[in-house]
Amino acid sequence: MMVLIKLLLAHIIGDFFLQPEKWVREKEKKKLKSNKLYFHVLIHIVLTSIFLWDISLWSIILTIGITHFIIDATKLSIQKKKTRRLLFFIDQILHIAVIFCCYFIFIENTFQLNNLVTEFNLLLLACLLFLTIPTSIIMKTIFLKWNISELTKNNESLEDAGKYIGILERVLVFIFIIVGHWEAVGFLITAKSVFRFGDLKESKHRQLTEYILIGTLISFGIAIFTGLIFNSLI
Repeated sequence: MMVLIKLLLAHIIGDFFLQPEKWVREKEKKKLKSNKLYFHVLIHIVLTSIFLWDISLWSIILTIGITHFIIDATKLSIQKKKTRRLLFFIDQILHIAVIFCCYFIFIENTFQLNNLVTEFNLLLLACLLFLTIPTSIIMKTIFLKWNISELTKNNESLEDAGKYIGILERVLVFIFIIVGHWEAVGFLITAKSVFRFGDLKESKHRQLTEYILIGTLISFGIAIFTGLIFNSLI
């Protein structure tokens, strides 16, 4: 496990601390012609070598160095302005996946898929997935009874911000419940109420207040109910 931690540390330091923003801009501009791309890969190789400090693990160092170059080069080659954010997350997922694969292939050979596919993990995944898009659709269907667009037409807001906030708060509430910290749920409700108080006070719109209150209670209620079901089944 220490090897895995060292590999993750080397990646974090190399990708986020030792890669200046000007390097990123130059790579995006010149792509494969940028010497910063090759410096960046070299930094990862050096960091991985220093953290592992074991010549017998050369295969891990070589694998991470080669795959890091392939992943970054591919991202730069196909990246466009609209896909920049998506490719950033795909890039990081692939790098982390390579690190885990190297660990389980070269260090820990006892890995089995059955260790991941357990009742606990599957139920946890099902609950987390349910609290994202499915719950958002359920809430949207509930609010079809009212003309919400009319209530919020003058409210300037980031696109889909409400949906993402709802997903995050439900996931947090669910996690707090399954780990037994109900007080954190109360803190989250209080924090949201404080942030919303100013908007509601300025709007002086009773229908908008009722809409926000109903939405919050439904969102938290579904998350709490899901957490209780998870705990009872586990």
